[in-house]
Amino acid sequence: MPTRLETFNPNTFDKGTGAVKKTLWFFLHALLIESSWMPIVSIKVFLLRRFGAKVGKGLVIKPSVRIKFPWKLEIGDHVWLGEGCWIDNLDHVKIGSNVCISQGAMLLTGNHDYSVSSFDYRNAPIELEDGVWMGAQSVVCPGVHCKSHSILTVGSVATKDLEPYSINQGNPAKAIRKRFIEV
Repeated sequence: MPTRLETFNPNTFDKGTGAVKKTLWFFLHALLIESSWMPIVSIKVFLLRRFGAKVGKGLVIKPSVRIKFPWKLEIGDHVWLGEGCWIDNLDHVKIGSNVCISQGAMLLTGNHDYSVSSFDYRNAPIELEDGVWMGAQSVVCPGVHCKSHSILTVGSVATKDLEPYSINQGNPAKAIRKRFIEV
């Protein structure tokens, strides 16, 4: 998976599907996925799959979750998407199994290139390997690879890859210690 940011012209950006599907997703997402009144996870999972997401078993989607393009999303088994988390996947997002994305956390696959006057988008995929935990209000930036069982603590910002079994904190996030898991 590439980690460099790809600069592109927004007029030629491939959203991955046609206008009808994007429009239908926009409305169904607002009514059933992002809404706080729809508690039935199986309906949300069904819709994600129908719109092209690859979703494993045991997905929990809490209220007010935002997902930009399900056709650019892959989710493993037993994943928790906490209330208000946002997967802004202009590029591909791959989430492994046994991952927790806590309340208000954000996966951002794109930003703007401030070094050019046209302010073009720069997109890159994100990958969260098995066992990753993103704390509440944390942010993973474009092109970041969160390796096996790494943790991004509350309010932290991952601008670079997170090493396996590391606990990362701050803005930009830095490894502060190793994660040990009792068996």
